[in-house]
Amino acid sequence: MKVIALANQKGGVGKSTTAINLGVGLTRCGKKVLLIDADSQGNLTTMLGIRQPDELSATLATNLEKIILDKPLDREEGILHCEEGVDLLPSNIELSATEVNLVNTMSRETVLKTYLKEIRSSYDYILIDCMPSLGMLTLNALTAADSVIIPVQSHYLSAKGLEHLLKTIRKVQRQLNPKLQIEGILLTMTQSRTNFSKEIGELLRNTYGRNIHIFQSEIPFSIKGAEMSAYGKSIFSFEPKGRVAAAYENFTKEVAEIERQRKNSKIDFIR
Repeated sequence: MKVIALANQKGGVGKSTTAINLGVGLTRCGKKVLLIDADSQGNLTTMLGIRQPDELSATLATNLEKIILDKPLDREEGILHCEEGVDLLPSNIELSATEVNLVNTMSRETVLKTYLKEIRSSYDYILIDCMPSLGMLTLNALTAADSVIIPVQSHYLSAKGLEHLLKTIRKVQRQLNPKLQIEGILLTMTQSRTNFSKEIGELLRNTYGRNIHIFQSEIPFSIKGAEMSAYGKSIFSFEPKGRVAAAYENFTKEVAEIERQRKNSKIDFIR
């Protein structure tokens, strides 16, 4: 079982879109996947068709509060089963209050990790959609995760802000989660016809490519890709033959192949 956080402190880079399409893509490969919305804005929840997230009786906040208060958990509480095969642990505005409560909680960075220990055996992958900040909930996600995927918009300011996130990840690796790995950087909203978009890709590869995996798949900018979120569907259902669907299919294969190679390396090491 693998836990992957999708993180970037900059908003609008495609974290939620990537979480949905990677999750559904892995489900299409036969994997059991849970998506966790770790953003109080509830974008992932809304994009999966939950139009009134604030009316939900149980969410991620419900389970984290139980960990904070040392109350017994119900493994299934709050988890929704979506049409395209993925499960969702939704979020709403209550998560903002939970983040405030975390500040004064013992072992505050490990609350989400403690919760995931209760449910991780039920899934092949758990994908955590982080909020666009480096606050306590994002630290919880990075502490709970095995690896992190960093979606980066093909834009100068997005690429420039990457170093701050990488410093935070390195600090988490040193102090909270030494096993955390960077799965890779995913370029999103690329426009292959513009030189500027190509230059951003080259800048990232030249700056970080030696030490960090840059996914070969790039997610192109598409109006259809943006419209997908209004229909509560993944791109595989909304526009299955489009460029964005093809890009996310290739990206899913890359993520699965990385995991396959790691498992083979472990087997070889044991031998």
